[in-house]
Amino acid sequence: MSSQIKKSKTTTKKLVKSSPKSVPNAAAENQIFCCQFEVFGHVQGVFFRKHTQKKANELGITGWCMNTTRGTVQGMLEGSLDQMTDMKYWLQHKGSPRSVIEKAVFSENEPLPINNFKMFSIRR
Repeated sequence: MSSQIKKSKTTTKKLVKSSPKSVPNAAAENQIFCCQFEVFGHVQGVFFRKHTQKKANELGITGWCMNTTRGTVQGMLEGSLDQMTDMKYWLQHKGSPRSVIEKAVFSENEPLPINNFKMFSIRR
């Protein structure tokens, strides 16, 4: 009789581990997305790119940013949806201490099979 109980417990554990609900959630949490951005306002000459890189590193975002000839900062972000949401908020509302952000524009989040970048860099 005790062997039957052990088998039942093992079977129950196997059912719980292979529950179909746990697989999609794990996949969704690990999904990587990318988007392009451009920030308008007083964002050049105020260490905006340096602070963007620091924030991206804190959040675990990969990608890049650079100054444009139009006086904006543009770039690419890669990360989870939560990471992307936090970074987008920072780019729209925070920025570097001396920056004045007028607006930030983002492309749609696109799913990626893997990261294209290993880190967040500043392009010149």
